[in-house]
Parts: sequence; structure tokens; C-alpha cells
Amino acid sequence: MPVRPSVSEAELEAHLSGICFKTGPPRRIGVEIELLVHDAHNPRCPVPPDRMQQAARALRAQPLHSCLTFEPGGQLELSSLPADSLTACVEAVAADLARVRPVLRELGLGLAGHGHNPWHPPRRVLTAPRYNAMEAYFDRHGPAGRSMMCGTASVQVCVDAGHEEPGPLGLGRRWLLAHLLGAVLAAAFANSPLAEGRPTGYRTTRQAIWTQLDPGRTLAPPQDAEPRTAWARYALDAPVMCVRSQDGPWDAPEGLTFREWIRTGLPRPVTREDLDYHVTTLFPPVRPRGHLELRMIDAQPGPDGWVVPLAVTAALFDDPEAAEFAYRTVKPLAETAGLRPPPENPLWRTAARDGLTDPELGAAAVACFAAAQEALPRLGAAPGIRAAVAEFTERYVARGRCPADDQLDALPAADVAGGPDPAGGGPGTAAEGRLIRGKDSL
Repeated sequence: MPVRPSVSEAELEAHLSGICFKTGPPRRIGVEIELLVHDAHNPRCPVPPDRMQQAARALRAQPLHSCLTFEPGGQLELSSLPADSLTACVEAVAADLARVRPVLRELGLGLAGHGHNPWHPPRRVLTAPRYNAMEAYFDRHGPAGRSMMCGTASVQVCVDAGHEEPGPLGLGRRWLLAHLLGAVLAAAFANSPLAEGRPTGYRTTRQAIWTQLDPGRTLAPPQDAEPRTAWARYALDAPVMCVRSQDGPWDAPEGLTFREWIRTGLPRPVTREDLDYHVTTLFPPVRPRGHLELRMIDAQPGPDGWVVPLAVTAALFDDPEAAEFAYRTVKPLAETAGLRPPPENPLWRTAARDGLTDPELGAAAVACFAAAQEALPRLGAAPGIRAAVAEFTERYVARGRCPADDQLDALPAADVAGGPDPAGGGPGTAAEGRLIRGKDSL
């Protein structure tokens, strides 16, 4: 891999500030859907790597609009192109899924929407240099990294960064909204209460896992600074996960931050491409990539479960009236969140553990979902999208429930009683220790 001349720290910081937030009127929407691939006849049986490779070859031969990739544990991901409307985004991804599912069915495979694999421990099937380096890096912090890489799946909604000026669609307002509303979305769409068939003590085990990873790349940047400045500092001060090379492993010196790499020029001079790649290894709950990528929502059950979080998020961000209402609704949650950044603060931990059974989060969700339903016709959402949001709201939000509660209700009473106490999974408790380190760890 050719090495370009070294660039200065100031140049790279300016580069980050220039590309992380692309401002303008919110016009486009996108979604990334991760789903677990499983044996169609026995989901508890892990899919061997050779079957996964066969499936990947077959799917890559399909004429898909979305970008098709696979995560380290074999999770399938479809990443939509930026769409001009919510309805157009839904129609494009639904068409791709309609092509993907029959191909997998012919191979005896199925897709399932779970935020965390409920059947078996994490097992990596991809051996790319990126994932080798990522696994080695996260192993320094414990087993949670392998669980995140190989056992989790999500719905990631991408919205435009917003206007440069203040207001409900302004960049600063949308940045703050994402980090407060994000806890409400995590709670409302929590769908990962199990690991190896047993409750973990969390409605969204996937979200709990993020609190166990390297905080230098998974916590949100400080919320008391201008977004561009905060993100540029955060990215440069984050540890380097890997140094790419043509030959040999992509290892990085332990503890090396990207800023130190720039200043020392070791193990080799930094290029602008290195910085762009480094940003792809940062995993805060909201990641600016020109647009805002909201990463806190679990994969959803059902063939079209992903449509609801996409629609609700789009409505609350891109309709001015709904955006203003949502911001006023979630702003008081900042007091509960405190000074710690998401997802480690009390608000986000409560969302992961209790879902919408928490009164404060439940009330915020009822208000925000109502505003989203009112906004969807103004955004031109198709009748089927509006119906899906209304059904989800009635089935879950209005009752203080989330999809995880359906899974917990279906368990035998003895299994529920034998798992960690859902009311006791706070920071440093025995419940959280069992989640990560015990015999039934992730």
C-alpha cells in the first residue's frame, strides 16, 4: 500500500471538521439493517462458515439497490442508498429483502431480527485483517467485544445533519436531540433480552454490551462543546485500532491515540486515508459521517419490523413541528442523564435495563410516538408505513412495553426467575457481572 506524504495535525483536524457534518436542509434519509442469519430448521444450530460463504456468493449475484455486507459473526447487512423520501427508502430496501429472502430459503437459511443472538455464543466466521485486528483490540478489554462483533444486530437510521443556523432543524439542535431521544428509541425498540436462551437482566443486551467496551471509541463526545470541535477532538484522541498494511497483521501499538500517531509518525507516517479509516472504527451511539448515523436501535422482529424505527426517527428529525416537540419532550431527560456521556450515563443504562417500564422513558415515548404519527402524513409516508407505526404504538408504546417483553413473556417462569434481576443491573452490580463474565456470558 503506497504511503503518501505525511499531513499535519491541523490539516487532519480541519479535514475532520469539514466532512463530519454536511449542513443544509434535511432532504435525505437512509437505513442500515443488520439481521442474524440462521439455519431455517434449527436456529439454535450455528451456521458453518462454508454455508455462510455459499450464501454470500449467491446474494452478491443478486441485483440489489442496497450495499450488501456481512458482519464478523455472519450477520447480514443491507445499507440503503440515500433516499429522497421515507417512502422511497422503505420501498427500495423492501425490494432488496424480497430478493434476499428466497435465495437464503433455497439454501435452508433464514433471517431473524434480534439485537443480540439469543441462541448461542458469539463465533466469528470472517477472517479479514480488519476483524482480526478488531478482535485482538477488544480482547484487551474483555469478552464483550467478541459479543458485539459476532452476536449483535441493529437498525441504524441515517438522517441529514441539518441547517447551519439554529432552530428545530439546525445542526446543534439535532445533535443534542439525537443523544437524548436516542435513549427513548433504545428503550422503545429494545429487542435483545436473552443470551444462550436465558435472560440477561436487560431489555436490550446489545446496548448493555456497548457500556463494557473501550470507552475511548464507544462513548459519545462531550455534549457541552460545538459538535464539529467536539467530534474532531474525540476522533483524534481515540486509540488507534489498526494500522493497515499490505503484508502482515494490521496491529497497532497498544494505547496509541491517533493524535500521537500524527505527532510521532510511528509506526509509519499518517495519511488522510488513515484518518478516514480510523473514523470507521469509532462506535459512539451517534456517529457523524456527513450525516448523523443513529446506532442505538436493536434489530426488530418480523419481516418489516425495521420500518417502524426508520419511520419514527425520520418523522421526529425531519418534520419541523415534530422535531421541536420531540426536543421539548426529551430535554428534561438531560437531568436524569447527568454529566456522563451516553451510553454510560444513568438515562441510557435505565433504557437498556428497563425499556419502557421506566415511567420517565415511557411517558417520553408515548409523547414522541404520537408526534411522529401526526408528522408522517406531512412527510408523505405511504399508508402501510403509517399503519405499521400505529400498530407498534398500540401494541407496545401505549402499554409501556417493547419487543423484548414478548420474548420474556414466552419463557418458562423458572427461566425468568433464574436469570439476573432486571431491576438490579446497574453499574457494577452482580447482574452486570454475570452478563459479561459468567458461565452464561455473552
